[in-house]
Amino acid sequence: MDNFELKKRIYYHDTDCGGVVYYSNYLKFCEEARTEHLRSKGVDLNELAKKGILFAVGDVQIKYRAPAKYGEEIIISSRIEKVKPASLYFYQEIKRDETLLTECRTRLVLIDTNFKPVVMPKDVSASLGG
Repeated sequence: MDNFELKKRIYYHDTDCGGVVYYSNYLKFCEEARTEHLRSKGVDLNELAKKGILFAVGDVQIKYRAPAKYGEEIIISSRIEKVKPASLYFYQEIKRDETLLTECRTRLVLIDTNFKPVVMPKDVSASLGG
């Protein structure tokens, strides 16, 4: 499936006292890229939430390869690996130029407002290649 890229500058609030990105912020960067990736496919998470359909992280695996630092520009690439009836699988990389900083695999699950699994609407599935 196709790749999506999001460029981001590292700001002071992203870092620890040594100017290195705090480890949990990589998860936020991936979340931002996934959200924008879905938006680029016509999937509006706010509109789905109004209908009682939410995307939640079911599990995530992240590998830290090298640090990003204050002031640098990074690129978060995002690829949908698999679309299932009630879940969505992403593979993401964060790079600075050609240096791989982080790899992340995430499974999103679709739930209702009672936190019960729901099936992905057909139009959403079709937009995502499922």
